[in-house]
Amino acid sequence: MATNNFKDLENEYGNLFDIDSNLDRLVKKIELLSYLNPLNAEKEKQQFFASKYTKDPVLKYPKIKFHPYKLHRMFFSQRLERITDQQVQKLYQDIIYYYSNMVQCIQTIGEPKKFHYNSLRVYGTPTEKDVQNAQFILHHSDEPGGADMDKIYSPEDAKNYFEEFSKQYNFPLNIKLSTAIAADAMVSNSTQTLLIKKNTKFSKNQLLTLANHEIGVHLVTTYNGIEQPLKIFSNGFPRNVETQEGLAVFSEYMSGALTLNRLKTLAYRVLASDSLIKGYSFSDTFDLIHGTYKLNRNDAFSITMRVHRGGGFTKDRLYLSGLRKIFKRHQRGESMDNLLTGKVTMDYEADIVHLQKLGLANPITHKNSAYIQNKNENKTLDFILNHLK
Repeated sequence: MATNNFKDLENEYGNLFDIDSNLDRLVKKIELLSYLNPLNAEKEKQQFFASKYTKDPVLKYPKIKFHPYKLHRMFFSQRLERITDQQVQKLYQDIIYYYSNMVQCIQTIGEPKKFHYNSLRVYGTPTEKDVQNAQFILHHSDEPGGADMDKIYSPEDAKNYFEEFSKQYNFPLNIKLSTAIAADAMVSNSTQTLLIKKNTKFSKNQLLTLANHEIGVHLVTTYNGIEQPLKIFSNGFPRNVETQEGLAVFSEYMSGALTLNRLKTLAYRVLASDSLIKGYSFSDTFDLIHGTYKLNRNDAFSITMRVHRGGGFTKDRLYLSGLRKIFKRHQRGESMDNLLTGKVTMDYEADIVHLQKLGLANPITHKNSAYIQNKNENKTLDFILNHLK
């Protein structure tokens, strides 16, 4: 956007830009996942296995680095009535409630009942359809893994692969090796960095999957968000996880990286979230995934821990429903461009279009290269995705 254009906007919407940058400062303190990664997961896993899956892990979490009550007060002291456009005012009201809920989540980590309730307000609960879709996926027989599934690549190999992959995108790729992440690779939105887990091995398929998921969507939306006049596109619209993860897994599908095993992992997460909602303990959920569904114990522990951490965290249920919604959108021939403008949500697409009309949102610079052509050749995946409810 041209500078003089931006100056005109600032003059016309000065109050909105003030509130937006105030929220930007406050939101920087809320990195929910950094507080939710248990500090002693490996040790507790060994003890859980040694107890023959009966002694539920006691997980420890990082200390909070901000004053929750003070942060709430600052969120609710924003003078939203000064935003003259009613639709934009309502959007920012939703945003403040969403971030306030997020603070409550962080505040109650390790207090099961409270945290679980706060987490449900942010991430919701699996529907009956979600559970049926998960069971439908798990009903399909495993596919044999080829050489592409052999974990033979080091973190250094992964770094080289991602650097080569990102050359098709017009943004810088910052990569850092880390021991402090639960996933094998993830994007840190606040530092625009792709983090790769140290001491892990990657398969060829996993590298293709992570590249299309993390770089093709999460970094694309990070950089598109930075280029928007309003910081909220970077910080995230309310309940943006379902849309963002749906786009990312759909990118895996379009690039030919998605496998039935990966889809099954998303299905296990739904069933684990459902068992949590029904009041199952950690060992009950583990028994469902490992005992009933016969998933190997390391993966079963990881899925169970992701859902039970903090006291009950249902974010993982959203990957499958997000993929289903994005796949249906693709079938209808609708563009994904508005959903790539930043960390945004399908539910707020009308607001994005409204902000674009006001000149308060820009068209995207970075597109996802996997969306151009469908490279999936797995007929089972097509069958499953076409039959999700």
